[in-house]
Amino acid sequence: MIEMSEAATPRLISDMRGVRYGEVLAVFKREIGLEAEVYGTQLLNDCPQELWQTLDAGTIAKDMGALMVKLNGPRHWMLDGFGQKVAVVDPVFREFNGLNMRRIALLDLSEGVDVGPYKNRYVNRGAVFFFDAGKPVYELVSPEGLAYVMQAYCIGVDPTMSAENLRTLGDRLTMPPGWSYRTRILEHELVIDTSATIATVLQDEFENSYTLPN
Repeated sequence: MIEMSEAATPRLISDMRGVRYGEVLAVFKREIGLEAEVYGTQLLNDCPQELWQTLDAGTIAKDMGALMVKLNGPRHWMLDGFGQKVAVVDPVFREFNGLNMRRIALLDLSEGVDVGPYKNRYVNRGAVFFFDAGKPVYELVSPEGLAYVMQAYCIGVDPTMSAENLRTLGDRLTMPPGWSYRTRILEHELVIDTSATIATVLQDEFENSYTLPN
């Protein structure tokens, strides 16, 4: 993690906070075990609801030869910008019932497909996230004091989820013992660079996603 006024990694894209996107996670059995290919609408389109609502996980799984498919979203970014993205997989583009997506990451499922909320997942995404100074961040803090920063909130589980009600989200969470939820305003720019490392992420019970600063 870098929290400083001038990042060592250049920012390439700004004004991402609140931008909507959706993902398709296709699960395959590989030599290393179960792995999901992550396809997303990020920087291609804003995941129009009229197209998203037509997606069927079973049909997509059959078409792709996948064991199963998870429709992940729709979501809204709670970060402010991106740096250079490393191509961790070949940039395959697919159209899902008219919705254009790009393969953007690989998700390690060696511990199972559904580990539940508040459990670590490991994602090879090759990305750099920027959170602006003076902006709020929303964090889940583990019993060990590790603070996971919300990267996106999900409206797929609760359509009323919004940036405006994240401040009091902790009142609605059923967190494991020792966990807490907090809001703070960044004094300096926060940069989370997982371009050369595996990202550690988790979700709460509403499938809002959080990332662990490295």
